[in-house]
Amino acid sequence: MTIMSRMRPSETDYSKPFARYVALVPDDDILSTIEQQSSETQRLMSALDDTRAAHRYEPGKWSVKEVVGHIIDAERIFGYRALAISRGDTTALPGFDENDYVANANFDHWRIGDLAEMYAVARRSTIIFFRNLAPEAWDRRGTASENPITVNALAYVIAGHERHHLKILHERYKL
Repeated sequence: MTIMSRMRPSETDYSKPFARYVALVPDDDILSTIEQQSSETQRLMSALDDTRAAHRYEPGKWSVKEVVGHIIDAERIFGYRALAISRGDTTALPGFDENDYVANANFDHWRIGDLAEMYAVARRSTIIFFRNLAPEAWDRRGTASENPITVNALAYVIAGHERHHLKILHERYKL
């Protein structure tokens, strides 16, 4: 069974820590949003070379490669949360420290082409997962980072989180 669109999550579907990401997604058709976003992000990355991707807009800030790596890590983590909750797993899912993840990932030594490919694979997996999710699974509720959230809200968090970081790449990194 395929779902082509979902209603926006209500404020009871997620908690305050996730609200800023959900708010960045004005669209109601989340599947179209994440598919379109994938194309836009891949276009942005394909325009980068490794020198430009090593840029930091200020000392101590993440490089472009680190931002991209963080987007990929978060996609996988939020996607796992959606998978677990959609399957009825009631285990409270842990948070993660994005700074520790980036510090231990060594993204600056990656080729931007490899990061772009990993992003494309991770996003494609996310799209296929949500496209084939059973209708009742979208409304399943679980706990992530000590906060309640639904699978539907996680789809919006994935898109909103990426939108947040793409805005930073455009505004601060001038990409």
